[in-house]
Amino acid sequence: MQTRTLVTRAKLLQVAQALVADGGYGALRVDEVVKEAGVAKGTFFAHFRDKDALMDHLIGGQIDLLIDQATVHPAPNNVDDLVTCLTPLMVFMTSERYVFDIILRHSGAAAKDEIGAIAQTFARQVNLMSDWVAGGPFRTDVPARLLADGIQAFLIHCIGLQFCAAHQGAPMDQRLRHFLDAWLSPIARSP
Repeated sequence: MQTRTLVTRAKLLQVAQALVADGGYGALRVDEVVKEAGVAKGTFFAHFRDKDALMDHLIGGQIDLLIDQATVHPAPNNVDDLVTCLTPLMVFMTSERYVFDIILRHSGAAAKDEIGAIAQTFARQVNLMSDWVAGGPFRTDVPARLLADGIQAFLIHCIGLQFCAAHQGAPMDQRLRHFLDAWLSPIARSP
């Protein structure tokens, strides 16, 4: 890419991040981004297919930052520690309904031609959680990767229930702890 192209893209991202910091992800409008960046609307669309593509980049970047922060902590020794490590992700992913909707659309679950920033973070999450459970006092009758896939599935399930009117009673971390206790507890074998 040419230097000018990289500078313009960086300016669009910087402006978008500032607008999100002021008003949130859901309130961001392409017209505001191009106005603040001092570029034409066509320039925006030369860099991002649409607003969702910009959001994939911004939200994926924030999730990456949270994963980076989680990697510097020691591996969790129990389910409570695991839930504590996952709490920043849960808080961000539920910060706005719009954020959660974008995450679902770009998680890789929906058949898409390209793997974007958010989908890549889902793979990073599973790799990190797999490392965590491989070294901890969790069940060993299934591979750590499968345990990590289950953790991620329960995490997304609990986040989704956060937006469901019928399930507003239990706090998200408590709900996740309940599922993970059942999923990760070593299986007791009869003699």
